[in-house]
Amino acid sequence: DGKEITHVMAVAQNITENIENRNKLQRQNKRLDEFASVVSHDLRNPLSVAEGYVELLREECDSKRVNKIDSALTRMDELIEDLLGLARAGEHMEDTESVNLARLSQNCWQNVETTDATAQTNIITTQSIKADSNRLAQLLENLMRNGIDHADDGQDVIITIGELEDGFYVEDNGSGVPADERDDVFEAGYTTTRRGTGFGLSIVKQVVEAHGWEISLTEGSEGGARFEVSDAEVSQIESIELS
Repeated sequence: DGKEITHVMAVAQNITENIENRNKLQRQNKRLDEFASVVSHDLRNPLSVAEGYVELLREECDSKRVNKIDSALTRMDELIEDLLGLARAGEHMEDTESVNLARLSQNCWQNVETTDATAQTNIITTQSIKADSNRLAQLLENLMRNGIDHADDGQDVIITIGELEDGFYVEDNGSGVPADERDDVFEAGYTTTRRGTGFGLSIVKQVVEAHGWEISLTEGSEGGARFEVSDAEVSQIESIELS
C-alpha cells in the first residue's frame, strides 16, 4: 500500500545519502593523502637542502645571521610537521583498540621537548580508552606541548592527566585561557605565543572528532587550561605499573 511504498522510498533515500557521504569522505581522504605527500616530500626536500647549506656556511663564517637562518628553517620544519599532523588527524579511522591511558601518557611525555621549562607530569588515571592509539598519542602530545608552550618564563610546569566518567582530561598549571577566547583556540593558525604554530589544538580537535568524541576547554584547578575529552568508551584497569 501507500505507506509501504513511502517507507521503501525513505529507506532507499537514506541508503543513497549514506553512499554519497561515504564517497565524499573517501574523496576528502584522498585529498588529505595527496596533501600529506606534498608536505612530506615536496616541501621537506628543499628544506633539507637549505639546512645542509647552513651547516656548510657555519663552517665558513662566524656570524649571528647564520643562527637566525637556522632558526627560521627550524620554524619552517615545525610548521610542516604540524601541517602534516593536521592532515593526518582528519583521516577516517578503521581500527580502534583498548588503550592504557596512563602508560600511553607516560610514553608520550618522553616524546615532548620541554625546552627551558622545568616540567613534569602527574598521571592519575587507571582507565583504558577505546581508541586509535597513534591518534590518541598525537592528541596527548599536542596538549602536553600546549601546556609547556604557554607557561610563563621560569615557571615549573605540571601537566596532569586524569579521568572523567566518560573520558579524560589534560590540565596544566599555567595562566589559562580567557572565557571569551576558548572557542577560538581550536581554529587552525590561532596562537597567542611566538613559540606555537597555531595548529596543535586544531589537530587535537580533528582527532577528537575522528573518534566521535567531544572536547571542551575550561579552567583548571590551579587556574590553568583544562581540556576535557568526553563521550569516549572507557573501562577500568585493575592495576597499572609505570616504570
